[in-house]
Amino acid sequence: MDNTVIENAGFSPARLTRIDALMQRYVDEGKLAGVIATVARRGQTVYLEKFGMMDIEAHKPMQFDAIFRIASMTKPVTSVAVMTLYEEGHFHLNTPISEFIPGFKDTKVFVRETDDGIELADLKRPITFRHLFTHTAGLSYGWNENDPVDRQYQKAQQEAGGDPREMTVKDLVQALTTLPLAFQPGSAWLYGYGLDIAGLVVERVSGQRLGDFLRERVFAPLGMAATGFHVPVERAGHLAGIYAPGEGGLRRIEDGSERLPLAVPFADAGSSGLLSTLEDYGRFADMLAAGGERAGIRVMAPATARLLMAPHAPQAPLLEALEAFGRYAPGSVVQALGGVVRTDARSGPGSAGEYAWGGAAGTGFFAAPRIGLSMTLMTQVMPVAAGSARDVLRPMVYAALQARD
Repeated sequence: MDNTVIENAGFSPARLTRIDALMQRYVDEGKLAGVIATVARRGQTVYLEKFGMMDIEAHKPMQFDAIFRIASMTKPVTSVAVMTLYEEGHFHLNTPISEFIPGFKDTKVFVRETDDGIELADLKRPITFRHLFTHTAGLSYGWNENDPVDRQYQKAQQEAGGDPREMTVKDLVQALTTLPLAFQPGSAWLYGYGLDIAGLVVERVSGQRLGDFLRERVFAPLGMAATGFHVPVERAGHLAGIYAPGEGGLRRIEDGSERLPLAVPFADAGSSGLLSTLEDYGRFADMLAAGGERAGIRVMAPATARLLMAPHAPQAPLLEALEAFGRYAPGSVVQALGGVVRTDARSGPGSAGEYAWGGAAGTGFFAAPRIGLSMTLMTQVMPVAAGSARDVLRPMVYAALQARD
């Protein structure tokens, strides 16, 4: 690394090198197969290192051009793309999504479970774009078999009789319009399919497949050439292996899901499914940290970038569920569009206004526009709790920043 660049960016080289020991320890202790991370400030890369293996079985060391399944880190990317349509006047945040998907006009809301089934109520207010961005629409992912609404999702999937990975986004959204919402829109927080619906709106407005729209509006301007919804056959060797904790250490996940990125999907999902490299997603994080532009190329207007990363929705009803989901200290973060934004340092050192999100396999990023700082980390271990390197890396980055905000 060039220590002159680091010092000019306001970082302590000695404190940054502490990251090396920490990441190597995660690998040596078998918590991660491999990990790669970068930190940038005001367009300068101040830290870039790799550790461990991208493929243990093939004895392949981690590479800077490795491709990772970034899962829910797709959501901020989709959010940025949708906001470029906002800039063109296609909708505002309080526009009902039923204007684009009429089936949501008559969606019902769960009230309670009864001996005869479930009691439903009419919508008190429509689902809006703001609700989709902030996980406040009442939509779920249907993961919890003990939840009466999620059981409705699971029942619908069983009755459909198909693999949900083979559904088009249109099929998925059509199914969602027939399922009950978990609560009245805007009244609580629940992780769910909101950004998938937003992705379908993108397709209907633009006339393009979501992946093509993302390539045009986000990937090409930022030079994110390796990012997309599948890995081309000629780059298959760059896909990092994905692992899970097991007896005696990490075990490679080999249930078929690990090969899904190698095939073109039936549909491009706005909430998950993207694959990316550290360099590519680092460019995206840099763009956010710079208020919507990178290297002179503007993706969003400054006002739009501020809107994306500002607190949204009445926060009080959301905080308990949001904090539990992300293990955040009470009051330290609030919901933004497609991610969360920090309000103070109760979850550790940080910058107010820092925008962040992560993925199920341990990937993560943050962008702090007030100080022009970004961090991106890539690894592949599920569940994320098994290798929360991103959680411990973040405070170390701020500890190395010795310049005043």
